[in-house]
Amino acid sequence: MAAVTQRRAYLLLAAVIVAWGVNWPVMKVGLLYIPPLWFAAARVLLGCACMFVLLAVQGRLRLPARRDLPVVISVGAVQIALSLALIHFSLQFVDAGRSAILAYTSPLWVTPLAVLVLKERLSTAKMAGLILGLGGVAVLFNPLGFDFTDRPALLGNGLLLLTSMSWAGVIIHIRGYRWQVAPLDLMPWQMLLGGVLLSGLALWFEGDEPVRWTPTLIAVLAYNGPVASAFCFWAYVTIARALPAISTSLGSLGVPVAGMLSAAVFLGEALSATNIGGLLLISLG
Repeated sequence: MAAVTQRRAYLLLAAVIVAWGVNWPVMKVGLLYIPPLWFAAARVLLGCACMFVLLAVQGRLRLPARRDLPVVISVGAVQIALSLALIHFSLQFVDAGRSAILAYTSPLWVTPLAVLVLKERLSTAKMAGLILGLGGVAVLFNPLGFDFTDRPALLGNGLLLLTSMSWAGVIIHIRGYRWQVAPLDLMPWQMLLGGVLLSGLALWFEGDEPVRWTPTLIAVLAYNGPVASAFCFWAYVTIARALPAISTSLGSLGVPVAGMLSAAVFLGEALSATNIGGLLLISLG
């Protein structure tokens, strides 16, 4: 991983953008066959198994140290279990493209948290970015483009914003954490914790709900586990270590763009002016 060239890192970044972007309509299709919490648990545990195999082959599989437990719990419980539960539940009521945009508003919530918790300075440029991004959120919820009387859609949109805020909290925790090992070495344990928590929630809330095993569902899970979870997590960590932070963060904004376009192609979702305008302002922010 340390020897990855910039060219390969950019190719990996492009692959992650496409893989994660396309996964938004894939998840939407999967929810036709499996309840949301079971879906989230299955994809995380499949990805977890792949990560354990990967690190075992590399000779890097080891138990996390006690000092690493806070970040294992933070990422596993919040960034994986909570966020995926909210995303999969919300996708039942919100278009895939719009869901991708809302989920990737987390940089907006990182800014005020970084000022309050990490005592970072709020420069003029950061304030301008925050205002632009919040303007994009306002565009997404303007009364001409959003039906506030649709309660399921209102709930789904709100939970997606909550997801992005929870990601922001984990980002702040990670930023202030003193890493003793490579982030990838903790990933299987974080995914294992997230998968166990999601399985418990699924048993509690969806224990009696049926799963329709079809070739489509098997294909969706095969994509979500090894590709969208294991490969993309591994690739993103590799990218973050090989490329400048600005390149990585700007590149990640390609995910909602790919999500919105792929949802339009595969699911026939409309490329509305509201979604496009909101995405542009959030990306500029």
